[in-house]
Amino acid sequence: MTVLDAGKLILIVATPTLLGAAFLYAPRWWSALTRYWEARHPAPPEPLGPPIEQLAADLRRLLRLHGSLMASAHMAMRAHRLWAVEAAIGMRAVEAARALDIPHREPVIPDVLTRAELRSLLTELAAAGLALPAKVGPFTTDGRL
Repeated sequence: MTVLDAGKLILIVATPTLLGAAFLYAPRWWSALTRYWEARHPAPPEPLGPPIEQLAADLRRLLRLHGSLMASAHMAMRAHRLWAVEAAIGMRAVEAARALDIPHREPVIPDVLTRAELRSLLTELAAAGLALPAKVGPFTTDGRL
């Protein structure tokens, strides 16, 4: 038996073992490699929500819609729509408060605030510099922020 024949025999015997080991250990090697890559190249920070400009624009649009619903719609038609618009205003107001680091109460039921809470939150947002319309319907006593 020559060295070449011995090498072929070792290759034939070792190949299934090496393939099995590669099959078993490849996931570990891959996860170690990805952990190393993520440690060397951290992901850039992601914003928690939409930009504050978009939040302000959405709040202004929803407040205008709320005012027009209060002024025009029939009582039976507007009750459900008003509730939906007020829930949307509350959701956007909470997102804006988070973005501006304004302390606020997190609603137990997602995005449901009472009118008093919503009024105070909108007032705090306007005081923090968020451009909101001057008239916000029943949320303030005189219609002003």
